[in-house]
Amino acid sequence: MNSFKRDIYNFLLNAGVAEETARYLNLFVMLVALLILIFIIDFIIRKLLLQAFSRFAQISKTNFDDLLVANKVPRNIAHIIPFLVALKFIPDIFEDFYDVEVHVENGLQVFAVLLTLWVVRSILNTLKDYLKTLPRFKDKPIDSYIQVFMIFAWIIGFLSAIAIITDIAFMKFITGMGAISAVVLLVFKDTILGFVASIQVAINDMVHIGDWITFEKYGADGDVIEINLATVKVQNFDKTITTIPTYALISDSFKNWRGMSNSDGRRIKRALFIKQEGIKYLTDSEVDKLKKIQLISAYLETRQADITAYNTNNKIDKGLLLNGRNLTNIGVFRKYIDVYLKNHSAINKDMMIMARQLAPTTQGIPIEIYAFSSDKRWENYEYIMSDIFDHLMAALPYFDLEIFELPSHSSFKN
Repeated sequence: MNSFKRDIYNFLLNAGVAEETARYLNLFVMLVALLILIFIIDFIIRKLLLQAFSRFAQISKTNFDDLLVANKVPRNIAHIIPFLVALKFIPDIFEDFYDVEVHVENGLQVFAVLLTLWVVRSILNTLKDYLKTLPRFKDKPIDSYIQVFMIFAWIIGFLSAIAIITDIAFMKFITGMGAISAVVLLVFKDTILGFVASIQVAINDMVHIGDWITFEKYGADGDVIEINLATVKVQNFDKTITTIPTYALISDSFKNWRGMSNSDGRRIKRALFIKQEGIKYLTDSEVDKLKKIQLISAYLETRQADITAYNTNNKIDKGLLLNGRNLTNIGVFRKYIDVYLKNHSAINKDMMIMARQLAPTTQGIPIEIYAFSSDKRWENYEYIMSDIFDHLMAALPYFDLEIFELPSHSSFKN
């Protein structure tokens, strides 16, 4: 390079160019020659690396090498050798321009920091994409960890670049940065909170990608599609996207439906509100009429026989229906619900099945159905629940019961 430099310089002098002008023209020519050399070397190495990775990908059983190419790892690595070439020849080119040489070398050192960050980022992105293809990592917040590492890497790179530009030793520069650490903490408050939250979320197994969560404070009700350092993205069932701060998962209350998804059934918990004025004791004739309902005929036979025996043995005066033991229409209806649910093909028989009476309200007496559908898919679940309540509401008149309903305008017409 020095020989080539002298030849150019001598050629310019022999051509009658002034000495000072010849120095600058020589510098310009050398820089252009170096840039061309760097471009050629970068082009050749990039092509060679891409071909090598492509051939390796054809014989490899893993897709990791494909992801390396997709995330431009070979391209970024290819810049290293041209950079070393530039670093090698810059002192020779700027031999007569020491003040400029110092700044150029500092610029190259800053570029080295940036190049290192690009290589690290591309490798980490490759690792992130690869881990997401593995089943055991699909529901883990990989994005959060990669982002945290890159934030620290960028901070170190930024500080290194400033230390290079200011010509201060890195450790001395870091020591001086302690004075403004409070400002740094304030600027990166949300990032730090998100980092801590993402670790707690992962350790406590609170949320996975793919979980259905309900977060009323943020209007979120749908599937988690992304967890990163700062936010959690939820795709609602209307296909809108809700963004939730990651630290909100540990500071606020939300509902995760994973337990239901992993269980053997989806809970049905809904009540029928019965008019209180329709509740009554059943006479023997009314019980005999209800025996025609096949699901509870055997129950009524047994129950009526037990009640009759008890009243007879205890000499109960049945002249007044209130005396002794009796069946009620709401009690028989509750038993009918219980038997109906236990015979329903869509109800999981291995989980809780219950029809219970809740405390009376101003809207009547609630009879709550508590059971679990075998099919957990939302559409099918809604169909099963609607089918059950359609049947029960239609069955009410057979027990001389009515659903409570607030009066409408037509209720007051003569």
